[in-house]
Amino acid sequence: MTTKHLLDAQLHPLLEIVPPFEFNDELLPELRNNPAMATELGDPAEHGVTREEIHAPIGSGADVRGLLYRPSTEAASGAGYLHVHGGGYVLGTPENSDPVNLAICAKLGAVVLSVDYRLAPEHPIPAPLDDCYAGLAWLHEQAPALGVDRDRIGIGGESAGGGLAAALAIKARDAGEYAVCHQHLTYPMLDDRTGSPEQPGDPLVGEFVWQRSSNQYGWRSYLGGAPAEAPQVPARLEDFAGLPPTWMATAALDLFRDENLDYARKLMQAGVRTELISYPAACHGFQMLPGTALAAQYARDHLQALARGLGVPLP
Repeated sequence: MTTKHLLDAQLHPLLEIVPPFEFNDELLPELRNNPAMATELGDPAEHGVTREEIHAPIGSGADVRGLLYRPSTEAASGAGYLHVHGGGYVLGTPENSDPVNLAICAKLGAVVLSVDYRLAPEHPIPAPLDDCYAGLAWLHEQAPALGVDRDRIGIGGESAGGGLAAALAIKARDAGEYAVCHQHLTYPMLDDRTGSPEQPGDPLVGEFVWQRSSNQYGWRSYLGGAPAEAPQVPARLEDFAGLPPTWMATAALDLFRDENLDYARKLMQAGVRTELISYPAACHGFQMLPGTALAAQYARDHLQALARGLGVPLP
C-alpha cells in the first residue's frame, strides 16, 4: 500500500530527493560525508547580521561548538533563541540550518545560537542533551554582553532537534537554573516507541523521508542501551506542569504525527499554553522543499509564532 495519493502533488519531487533507505551503521558514515547533505552558508552581511563560531564549556576541559548569529545594533530586539538541528540524533550540523537561522536573526532581531551537539551512536545519552544544556547556559551567562534579555530566551528545533529542545525544556524546568520563555517544536522526535513492533502506529503515516526502521535505528543509537526515560525521551514524561509555552508543528503524513498530537494534548492538560498546527497532505521534511505553498505557509507560521513566543513585534 502506498500513501502517495495523499501527499500534496507539489511535494512529490521530495520523494526523488530522499528515496527510501535503510539506516544502519555501515550507511551512516556515507550519509554524513555525502556532499548532498552539506549546506552552502549564506552571506550574513546580506542579511545585516554577523555569524561566528563559539565554544561553550561542558566540563572536564571540553566544550561544545555553536554558530552564533547576532543582529545589528539597530535591529536588535533583546530576544535570544537556542536552536537545535535535526538528523535523527545521528546526523546533521548547525550549518544545515544556516538559512533559517540567518532569517530569524535578521527578521526578529534575535540572537541565535545553534548548537553542534555530539551525535549518536558514538555519543549516546546523556551527551547530546548535556551539550544543548551547555549551550543554554552559555547563552544565559553571555546575555548581558549579547544584549539579550534572560527572560526572553526560547529554544527550538526540528525532528530530533525538536526532541532535544523538548528534553532541554524539561531539564531546564527541573534544574531551575536557566529560564526558558518558549519552546518551538517542528515535528519533534519525542517517543522511542514510535515505529516499533509494539507501537507501529497508523499505517497511513511514515512512508516518506523518515520511516519506522530509521526511527528505531535513531533511537537505539541515541539511547545506547540506557533506560528510555525523561528527560531524554520526552514522551515518557509524567508531569508536564511548568513547561514553557509551546508552538508545535506536525504533518498529516509524518511518522511523528500521533506522538506530536499526544504530547501537545498533555501540555494542554497540564495548563501549558500550546499552539498546535498540523499541515495537511505533508510529510516529514516538507518545508525543506522550496517553492511549494506548504513551505511558504510553514515559513510564515514558524516565524510569526516565534516572534510571539520571544515577545518580538510580528514581522
